[in-house]
Amino acid sequence: MKKKIKPVIFIIALIILFGLIYAGQLAFERFSYTKERVDLNEYYGLTDPTQAVLILNDKLMEEKAGYYNDRYYLDYDLVQTDISNRFYYGADDGILIYTGPNAIYTATVGENTITSSAGDSEDLGFPASLLEGDKLYVSVDYLKKFASMKYESFADEGPARIRIYTAAAGESQNGTLKKDIAIRKLGGRKSEVVTEAPAGTVTVIEEMEEWSRVISSNGHIGYVENKHIKDVAPVVVSVDDGEGKVALGEYTSMSLGSKVNMGFHPIGGIQGNETVSGILAQAKSLNVISPTWFSLDGNEGNISSYATHDYVTAAHAAGVQVWAAVDNFNNPNGCDTEAVVSHAASRANLIANLMAQQAEFGFDGINVDFELIDESYSRSYLEFLRELSVACRQNQIVLSVDDYVPMDFNDHYDLTEQGIVCDYVIIMGYDEHYSGSSEAGSVASIGYVESGIQKALEQVPAEKLVNSVPFYTRLWTTSGGELSSKAFHMDGVANVISEKGIELKWDENTCQYYGEATAENGDFYQIWNEDARSLEAKLNVMQSAGIAGVAEWALGFETADVWDVIAEYMAK
Repeated sequence: MKKKIKPVIFIIALIILFGLIYAGQLAFERFSYTKERVDLNEYYGLTDPTQAVLILNDKLMEEKAGYYNDRYYLDYDLVQTDISNRFYYGADDGILIYTGPNAIYTATVGENTITSSAGDSEDLGFPASLLEGDKLYVSVDYLKKFASMKYESFADEGPARIRIYTAAAGESQNGTLKKDIAIRKLGGRKSEVVTEAPAGTVTVIEEMEEWSRVISSNGHIGYVENKHIKDVAPVVVSVDDGEGKVALGEYTSMSLGSKVNMGFHPIGGIQGNETVSGILAQAKSLNVISPTWFSLDGNEGNISSYATHDYVTAAHAAGVQVWAAVDNFNNPNGCDTEAVVSHAASRANLIANLMAQQAEFGFDGINVDFELIDESYSRSYLEFLRELSVACRQNQIVLSVDDYVPMDFNDHYDLTEQGIVCDYVIIMGYDEHYSGSSEAGSVASIGYVESGIQKALEQVPAEKLVNSVPFYTRLWTTSGGELSSKAFHMDGVANVISEKGIELKWDENTCQYYGEATAENGDFYQIWNEDARSLEAKLNVMQSAGIAGVAEWALGFETADVWDVIAEYMAK
């Protein structure tokens, strides 16, 4: 019996041994780290050797950088949204432009040379931009000369990679790897290896319970166990190292040094200049007058002009500055605004023509009143304003620009950029309801004015923002189920109100006198009247908002008593 026990014990021992080996294998498989590696091109979504991985402000971008002749390029649209919207692609001219405070820098697409409007030029040794199909790519090294940004690039240990920081970066969360460690596709021991991350600094972009997503110092993104990362802390990202930067200078602005009281003066023709003395005699506290002198004439940047020396002399004698208006809608010959602002030659010609007029007549400022700018060429319009601002700054001419009340559908006018490059931004705080409106209503209710100012202040500094008020109102008529309206000047609407038998009552909701009446034929009349009291309510809102001042459309439309309330506002 004893001899039979030994084989049984042996078999049991073998079973236990094999069980322990199997358990060890299971434990090893469970707790060991895989050495399998990802396909890096597939991992980063690269499909072409001219593509490079793009990490922007610690975010792995879906968009790829371009990689041509060992240099990195970015899609122009991405440049506009994420680097700087001051780079302008003149597709019709085949040029890339950067406009600073004091000069315009131009590089022909595909070529190496940058030329400055100040007369300087530089050979970069590489193309500032390239066209690939219908896409423009802009060199990162060219971008860095103008924009607030820095970058690192990596062309070893995998596909080409570039890591960019811009002024929007703020802070990074940096830690330290004590040793070289594999970073993985996902958090987990069995996840494939992306690369070996060197010991030293690592950026933590997402922290989980046991693993963190990181950017390694060799420009790869993946996951590392938290136990390997020490001393994680925020670090402020500095992007303005000054290396290789163009000396752009600072944006400076001209100011009246007091509140603006600017009246638009519709000239209507050369003879209209003769009304200036009468206008100035009535307008108390007016310190700026804007005659509608210039209008685009054709598509080459030419302008028609009603400017006269006598007008400027009369205004200056009254202590009033002249900011001559240029518009895109008053010339009988017409123009294609898009064609004018989309070509460098026509922009330059328009600006030269305006500067020549200023040199001839000695007015103090230019007011740009370009309306109905479509989003499709809004970048070109902004480029025109930038280039005009350079000329105005060099010649000490005040530059103001007229805009609609900010709405979602007109945000392509980019009041933020206008507020940087222009001296004053004037919002036309009227036409809440206009000739084509589907319902009757106020031209400028108090809520509309207040909302417009607050929206504009989100983009424009208060010291540059001017709100324009209406010296007119609309009489609305509903006849046979059809709605129509007609605009009346303040000084002429009283007769209309009397003729229609309208009784006015103050409306607190609009801060205007409202009235309505029904004619014998059934026509229904409505009016929200503008007068001194309604303007006073608007001026009180403007005073509370602390904006730069008031403008009026238009001189000659008003009743005399409005100047008393405007003078009171100016004195506050």
